[in-house]
This record gives sequence, structure tokens and C-alpha cells, in this order.
Amino acid sequence: MKIAPGVDAVDWQNLDLSTSQSADWERGISIFDQRIRGRFTDVVDSLINEDEGRAPQDRRFGFVILAIDCMLLETLEAFSQGLTDTRKKSKELCTGFLTTRPAFKAFFGDDLATRFYCEFRCGVVHNAQVFGTGRVWSVGPLVELDGSRITINRTAFHRALMQELDAYLGALRDPSATDLRTKFRTKMNFIAEGKFQR
Repeated sequence: MKIAPGVDAVDWQNLDLSTSQSADWERGISIFDQRIRGRFTDVVDSLINEDEGRAPQDRRFGFVILAIDCMLLETLEAFSQGLTDTRKKSKELCTGFLTTRPAFKAFFGDDLATRFYCEFRCGVVHNAQVFGTGRVWSVGPLVELDGSRITINRTAFHRALMQELDAYLGALRDPSATDLRTKFRTKMNFIAEGKFQR
């Protein structure tokens, strides 16, 4: 089973991550990085780059970009918490991420994070639409409020998410981050075992 482009589950399972000082940690973190970038963020980067040649009103990929990024932010939060089962936890993961991560918390308080989850994350992921009066755009601030309307700049949102991904990878590279590494290893072990619960 492939767990990242060019990486089999056995490649992960053969790593020695028994202590924070194990030499295989850099390879383990690299596998995760390959998984996230090769399957998700490289695609989003390509879509944003393709859209940049168009006038803002003619850009087309906002919904798919936001859908991938919403999935990814919940994934990062699940890795941070070491969760192998995230059923019925998506709201908690999404709103917790938005209200605590440095690249997002200046934009999202509890109420706005909940609205984002309901109107954007659930709307786009489950129904291919934004609920309420929200709008996905590609210019301006990450979040813009105009009366009851919320506008999310999908490009700024993605860039903020990439900052958080880089921060997470940097934190994992610190051997003293034993709790974070333990939770990361728990989640990756679960993925490499391929025994997903339904």
C-alpha cells in the first residue's frame, strides 16, 4: 500500500522511531511531508498558479482549493492530537485549528470559526456550495466581513495553511517534542497499517 508518492507502508514500518533520538525521525517526517504535498498541497498550488493568469472574476478553482484545504487542516489537527478516529469530530477539529493556530487565530474567533465550519467547510465538502451569504474569492484579506456576508480569500487561506504545515514540520523536527512526536507516530502507524474503521 502506498502511503505517499513513491513510499510504501513498509517503508514507514521499517523505521526505528522508538526514541526521540532515533536517526530515522528525519525520514519519517519526510514521508509525511511527501504524503501531504504530493497528494494535496502540490495540487492546490498548481490550481492557484493556473488561476493567477485570469482576472479575479474569471478564476474557477476556489471551491476545490477550499475543499482540499479544509480536509487538510482537519488532518493536521488530527495528527497534532494523535487521533486515529475522527468520526463526529470534524467541527471540533476545524474550529479548534482556526481559533488556535497563529496564522488563523487573528481572523477567527469562536463564532466566526463555527460559521466558517457550517457555511464553508460543510457547504463545500458535502454539497459543493457555500451556505448562507458567504463567498469564496481570491483577492483581499483572508477573511472579510461585510454585514452578514463572509468572504474567504482561498489563496490567502491556503498560504496561511502552508505556514501552519511548515510550523508543524518544524516542531516535529525538534527531538524534545516527545509528546508531539508520539501523537504523530500513532497517526502514521494507523495509516500504514491500513486498518481503517468504518
